[in-house]
Amino acid sequence: MNVLHESLLELLRCAGCKGPLARASDLLTCQVCATTYPVVHGVPVLIDESKSVFRVDQCVASLDAEEPVHERTWKDVVRVAANSIVPKASENIAGPANIRILMEELRREHASPRVLVLGGGELGAGMEALLNAPDFLVVESDVLRGPRSNLLCDAHEIPFPDGTFDAVIAQAVLEYVLDPFHVVDEIHRVLRPRGFAYAESPFMQQVHGGPYDFFRFTHVGHRWLFRSFEEVRSGVACGPGMALSWSYRYFLRSFARGSTARGLASAVANLTSSWVTRFDRRIQDNPGAIDAASAFYFLGRRSEERLSYGDILASYRGEWKLHR
Repeated sequence: MNVLHESLLELLRCAGCKGPLARASDLLTCQVCATTYPVVHGVPVLIDESKSVFRVDQCVASLDAEEPVHERTWKDVVRVAANSIVPKASENIAGPANIRILMEELRREHASPRVLVLGGGELGAGMEALLNAPDFLVVESDVLRGPRSNLLCDAHEIPFPDGTFDAVIAQAVLEYVLDPFHVVDEIHRVLRPRGFAYAESPFMQQVHGGPYDFFRFTHVGHRWLFRSFEEVRSGVACGPGMALSWSYRYFLRSFARGSTARGLASAVANLTSSWVTRFDRRIQDNPGAIDAASAFYFLGRRSEERLSYGDILASYRGEWKLHR
């Protein structure tokens, strides 16, 4: 399992009061409020249950759970074959390039940049280059165990001191939190002055996180979320073609009952509609794409000033015009 770098482990703080933590075996104890936190298989679990929908025992259980032993059935064979044949209807057309730009900026300013990844259990688009870079110190946090998680915490209460990180990355995270504005305030808090925030969040996407799926953002709504940041670049992460294909797929799935029927509906939808996503790279900079995209990205620097209401309205880049 991925283990947190020692220099970052020493910076961990209480999820409740942000007090310093003392280590003893597989336990972290706050030196201010005396709250204790478990460390399971080298992964700290820093959850304040009074401020989270997740429980500590739930998070610990996810770390203790062994990978299930699964005997391969004919359904598994069919599923693997279908996945290799059926085209994908989802593509992040901005992530890899934006992560490269972020890495270049960080290397210009720091010899060993500190980066916090929120929701880092799964590998995000373009993240492989950053995670494999030996000069980056990376915290890959999530609220439940993932293949790469080295810290379990709730993004509403990031367990690090002010100004700890040079960058924070949140790919497909802010739709899953109860208070995205508070989470972005936390991102702002743990960044050094002029540190970078990079986020990708959905706009035209159906529910894909069950009961933990809460929010969607227009381009200007996403910008307002990061109103305490100076914009470096923003735009379409997943295009209108993907939005159209997803809508069609979920329309077909709405007729289905049972996982087999839903899987068949998804396969039919992808086979017949994934071709529209090929237009996304060509139209991503068009004003109309801002009004119809599946998801948006934002890359910005921590600022001490906030956008005004007028500024946010002026940031609109779509084609919709208000008629008086």
